[in-house]
Amino acid sequence: MSTTMPTSNDTGTILTATGLTAGYGKQRVLSDVSIRVASGEVVGVLGHNGAGKTTLLKTLFRAVPLTSGEIVFEDEPVRKATSVQMVRRGMSFTPATTPIFRDLTVNQNLELGASGISDRAEIHQRLEEVFEVFPILADRRSEIAGRFSGGQQRQLSLGIALMAHPKLMLLDEPSLGISPAVVETTFGIIRDLARERQMSVLIVEQNVKAVTSIVDRVYVLRGGEIVLEETAERARERDSWWDLF
Repeated sequence: MSTTMPTSNDTGTILTATGLTAGYGKQRVLSDVSIRVASGEVVGVLGHNGAGKTTLLKTLFRAVPLTSGEIVFEDEPVRKATSVQMVRRGMSFTPATTPIFRDLTVNQNLELGASGISDRAEIHQRLEEVFEVFPILADRRSEIAGRFSGGQQRQLSLGIALMAHPKLMLLDEPSLGISPAVVETTFGIIRDLARERQMSVLIVEQNVKAVTSIVDRVYVLRGGEIVLEETAERARERDSWWDLF
């Protein structure tokens, strides 16, 4: 896969979250969660339903308020930032459900990913970059996205995120609703993008086999707390995860 997108020269830590406590109203979901992501690193977050995985991503993206803790993105504290500001700083968030605009065409969906850009030539260039990664989107650029298969919609959701040239992608359950064969292809693309573009990825997943095949490290969340951090190599050697979930 070739690319023309810019890469980061920073080989250090792009994201550090320390002591995060967060939730919805009086309902606490995360308790004293600390994680880090290095530049160009793919990190997985595993755990059962209700463990707090999606809330963690939303908190990092500043869509859920912090009760306590600190988030540092590219050496800058971002606790008081908004989600819009996080996008401008170089973070994207792709949700597990409704990750695309079903009533819009492929082109319209992708252009929304570059909504902060006014230069049409730059938008066109970014579209071509996405089409190089996902040729099916180029072939169907004028079609309504809601008619796509689950796998094609997932590719489109990744394309929307790539339009912003993110330094860190937050991905929530990218395997959701797609076939095993498409999961393998999609996860391979995620790994290639991270390697070639020195782009970081924090990926929440329940498909343990798929995610551990592409990540560098994993965290396990249980009851809103981190109960394990280990390398992907050790994670792949595990016979069972039930004792952790």
